[in-house]
Amino acid sequence: MKPVDVSEEVWASLLALRDGGAGDFAHADDPAWSIYEPLARRRGGSFVLAQVGQSLDGRVATVDGDAAPISGPDGFAHLHRLRALSDAVLVGAGCVVADDPRLTVREVSGPSPVRVLIDPSARIPADARCLSPETRTILVRADGCGASTSHETIRLPRGDDGRLCTVALLDALGERGLHHILVEGGAATIRHFLEAGVVDRLHVCIAPIIIGSGAPGLALAPISKLSGALRPQTRVFALGSDTLFDCAFDRS
Repeated sequence: MKPVDVSEEVWASLLALRDGGAGDFAHADDPAWSIYEPLARRRGGSFVLAQVGQSLDGRVATVDGDAAPISGPDGFAHLHRLRALSDAVLVGAGCVVADDPRLTVREVSGPSPVRVLIDPSARIPADARCLSPETRTILVRADGCGASTSHETIRLPRGDDGRLCTVALLDALGERGLHHILVEGGAATIRHFLEAGVVDRLHVCIAPIIIGSGAPGLALAPISKLSGALRPQTRVFALGSDTLFDCAFDRS
């Protein structure tokens, strides 16, 4: 397992890379560089990284919905680095209703991403913290949803399964110059992106606690045979308080 220590020099180089710089290949052998470089480097086209912070037994909340704190301080800082390197952070309405996240960058230096809230039926309350004016926010609504809003809005048709198409959403974000997307939650939203085959990287950040029961971090559809399991290429890193599984998927 590779230990990770994000130095100020490496982080500054990653932020420069995010802003279109060439990057400093002197850091190529640094574990921190290898974790964050795929998200920081702008290569053209979309790049989707999904992230989940969970317990040793795969839970993100108790049966009563208590979700804080699961990640330790290093896992929390890791999440904020991912936000700082992304064009946009995306969450579903259920995540907002349950956790009321701010979705801004506070634990590390760097810009806050555009907040993209998938809210087909206008479930997100008007006083949600992620609707604050401090950062650009985009609501994603289903065609036919008549709820009014002053926020920038993307409208998409529902598919036969009632969901909004993830590919159409990524296309709409790309038209707005948002190509590097962090899918932060909740479990259903991450599931939809994984099942659509549009995730390049999945970060599973595990905290050393055991909850025993409660909401799962990855709520994928059940399979009957292991031959149907997802088998990404995986590397493991010691973040300090948490352990990171960096999972790479082949979208070709």
